[in-house]
Amino acid sequence: MKEIFDEFEPTLKELKPTVKEKALEIAGKLLTEKSLSREDALKEGIKQAEEWFFNLEG
Repeated sequence: MKEIFDEFEPTLKELKPTVKEKALEIAGKLLTEKSLSREDALKEGIKQAEEWFFNLEG
């Protein structure tokens, strides 16, 4: 799945590894379920992954 988002690596590079992995997972699902563009899916994936991570941290 990561290969689909290779061109966005500079954005992903700044994320914590767990957040990056979750963001890619979410973005991949959004691509198929919501028919979003790769860029929009990744932006939403990062947003949701950061929320997920902060909820884990409490």
